Amino acid sequence: MTDKNPPTAYDSPWKDILQIYFEEFILFFLPNVHTQIDWTKSIEFLDKELEEVVKDAEIGRRFADKLVKIYLTNGSEEWILIHIEVQAQQESNFAERVYIYSSRIYSKYNKKVVSIAVLGDDNPNWKPSQFGYSLFGYTLNVEYPIIKLLDYQQQQSQLSASNNPFAIVVLSHLAALNTTNDRTLRKQEKLALVERLYSMGFEEQDILNLFAFLDWMLTLPLDLEAEFKQEVRQLEERREMKYVTSVERSGIEIGKKEHAFSLVTRLLNRRVGNIDDTLLEHLRGLSVEELDALGEALLDFSSMADLTNWLEQH
Repeated sequence: MTDKNPPTAYDSPWKDILQIYFEEFILFFLPNVHTQIDWTKSIEFLDKELEEVVKDAEIGRRFADKLVKIYLTNGSEEWILIHIEVQAQQESNFAERVYIYSSRIYSKYNKKVVSIAVLGDDNPNWKPSQFGYSLFGYTLNVEYPIIKLLDYQQQQSQLSASNNPFAIVVLSHLAALNTTNDRTLRKQEKLALVERLYSMGFEEQDILNLFAFLDWMLTLPLDLEAEFKQEVRQLEERREMKYVTSVERSGIEIGKKEHAFSLVTRLLNRRVGNIDDTLLEHLRGLSVEELDALGEALLDFSSMADLTNWLEQH
């Protein structure tokens, strides 16, 4: 299957980049919070624990979430949990979901939980930051900080001047939103971001990490992807830097497919039940683009028949 405009991947790249650059995430978006966290103590990502907490509370379309154990600088030994939700499209019950997840996390650990919402949708007016109701003298009100990526549209110069990795992350996400219907422009934006990446003085591994993010985020049809790769080669020759077209780039491509396969199979197992070995082999033969398309489609699956029908059609 070939897709003229392959779907933009928002989930996997955000999950990975949050884990690699968690401190930079807090510093970039929440500098006042950064000063209250004790960064001399190890932080801990509780992905499996979060999945266990919310597995039977599937409300809406989850995109990327993280649960992080951190310590504070207030002199105590207390640790708290930061719960991050990245939401790439508008959803009517999103605030309710944030409340349910955070309350379940609190109930499990009996520790303070701070939920943070990163909103990556294309509606500038959608900013859900509160959930609650009042009835019969009972009042519930939960407020949480939101990071609206579209608000950074007017801060392009500040983003370009920042050497925080999340400046590239935000620029990549905005470029994906702005070029959904113009993949030729997307190729130009993508190349400009790679050139910026090479000019920021990052270490090689940081370049590879951030290139992987923007590469996954800014998907291109096959013909434009071929042009993009050639132009990156030319850019690297001019700069005498061969990071993303070397053997490491091949590793990125392999990693993209493995991550997409792992994500899709986990979601399918949760949505329609355990996948047998025959279907697994069929799924493993799909391309990254096909796995991304299946990842979108399976959100509407309710049975194994939906999966087999989709595979037959594609």
